[in-house]
Parts: sequence; structure tokens; C-alpha cells
Amino acid sequence: MICKWDSVDFECLKRSLLNVLESIDFNQKWFKIALGFVGFNPVFWNVVARLEYGTRFLTRLAGGARQGCYLLALTIFSLGVARDLCFEWSLRSQPVSAVLNQELVKNVGRVCIGVGQLLVVTSMYQLGITGTYLGDYFGILMDNIVTAFPFNVSNNPMYHGSTLSFLGYSLLQGKPAGLVITLFVHTMYSLALKFEEPFTAKIYAQRDAQRAKKD
Repeated sequence: MICKWDSVDFECLKRSLLNVLESIDFNQKWFKIALGFVGFNPVFWNVVARLEYGTRFLTRLAGGARQGCYLLALTIFSLGVARDLCFEWSLRSQPVSAVLNQELVKNVGRVCIGVGQLLVVTSMYQLGITGTYLGDYFGILMDNIVTAFPFNVSNNPMYHGSTLSFLGYSLLQGKPAGLVITLFVHTMYSLALKFEEPFTAKIYAQRDAQRAKKD
């Protein structure tokens, strides 16, 4: 059943949403693997970064803080590529929903992908590799808080941009399974921020306190 987007029929909307959920193959192998990567990746980089902060094991292993950060960056990037590939492979075998397979939805998906990629690319440009990939846990701190775009529209443009990209691709493909994975991506990023933001604030507060003592 396809509802008209120019009018609100809540009963039709309810039936459409049920049809969307029923069309998802939750037992598909790549769907499960994609969810596994989505859940594992932020847990991995938070655990490893905390261990690095407390023990400097990556700094010693790589022969320096910057080299250690690059090693972690390469690992996180590789895990992200594996996650994205599994996400794409999962959607290939998932059914298309008639509710989502409409030009308006596809156009929304294209906009989401465009905005999402813009946030990701400009965030990395502003922060650089060490700023993007947890360099502060290695003692590589930025002199000042970045306030230029995209940080003037989002506190966490990398996470928001990534989530929008997942959402946009799912809408463009018309695959409800992608929306479920996107929701899980958003949930995991939100949980990760609850650990990352206070700890990062603590690191910079300690740096500022040490500077104040020297002055």
C-alpha cells in the first residue's frame, strides 16, 4: 500500500509502516554482519583510545604518539570500510519497499547523502587526521576549539554526516533494512559520545590547568 505524501492518513501510514517492517529480512547474513560492525567499531576505538591514554601502548608500539595515532586511524578507517561494504552487500539482497520506492523519497536520499558527505569531508579538513582519529588521547591536542563550518552547524559533524549518509543511501535504494541499520548507527554514535565528550573535555581541562600553572 502506498500513501499519498500530500495528505495525512494516519491509518494508511500505520499500515505502510507495518508493511515496511515486514519486508525486512532480519535473518540475512550480511544484515547481521553489518549490524555487528556498527556495534563493534565505536566500542573498539573507545576502548583502544582509553588504553592508549592510560598506558601509551600504541605510542610505544609505533615509536611515537603521532605514529601511534596514524596506526589507530588506519585501523578505524579499515573497520569503517568493512562496515560500509557489509552494509552495501546487505542492502543488495534486501527487498525494496513500495512505500520507499518513490521519486520524492529518492530525492530526499540524495540530499541526505550530499549533506552527510559534506559534513564528513569538511570535518576531516578542519581537524586533520589526528584531530579526527582521537589524537587527543595520544596527547596531540589542538590549540583552540574549531568553530568554523561544519562545527558551527553541528557539534559532531563526522557522526552526523555518517548517519545522514547511511540514511540517504537507504532511502535512495528504497530498502527498509537500511533504515534499521541507520537507526542502530545513530544509537551507537549517541552512546559513544556519552563516553567521548566528557573524557575529551577532561583532557583539555587538564591541559588548560597546566598552562595556567606555568603562567
